[in-house]
Amino acid sequence: MIVSLLREDDTVWLERSWQTILQEFSDLGDVESITRVVLRLMVAVVLGGMLGYERETVGASAGLRTHMLVSLGSALFVLIPLQAGMGISDLSRVLQGVTAGIGFIGAGAILKHSNQNDIKGVTTAASVWLTAAIGIAAGMGREATAVLSALFALAILGLLRITPKKPLIVQPADPVVSSSRRNVETTEKYE
Repeated sequence: MIVSLLREDDTVWLERSWQTILQEFSDLGDVESITRVVLRLMVAVVLGGMLGYERETVGASAGLRTHMLVSLGSALFVLIPLQAGMGISDLSRVLQGVTAGIGFIGAGAILKHSNQNDIKGVTTAASVWLTAAIGIAAGMGREATAVLSALFALAILGLLRITPKKPLIVQPADPVVSSSRRNVETTEKYE
């Protein structure tokens, strides 16, 4: 009914607009491509979520959502060039960019307090960095590698937390400092 109210020029414009919209979404034209992209992105999100959940349970600054987004973004950064037919040598530049960008996010997770020995967030920064690598693996179609890496990471983060931490022995930079202050022990937690 609406179509009958439109002039011929309007229907041509609508048809051309519709064809343009269909072309814009044609990068996933078949079921196989759609399934591949959905699977890779889903694996990245789930594995990133597993690591993020572990970090969130210990009260880390970067938790579930951050890890999921880092993994998803990393997968997407390699998936798009692969779909576009980019060569491996060109893809290496993409990987370098992702790795450098994740370094900034990881640096934001590290907090140094007024006490020079009280540094928190190093483990979380490392888990964000690893989550990016897991997302890259999933995005490149290396889902088994991504799953194994996530399992190793969960084992490291979970099982090694129960081991007692050794006190940190700090040597002062000034050799004139009295011998009573040379070995300073601290039991601050490095998370």
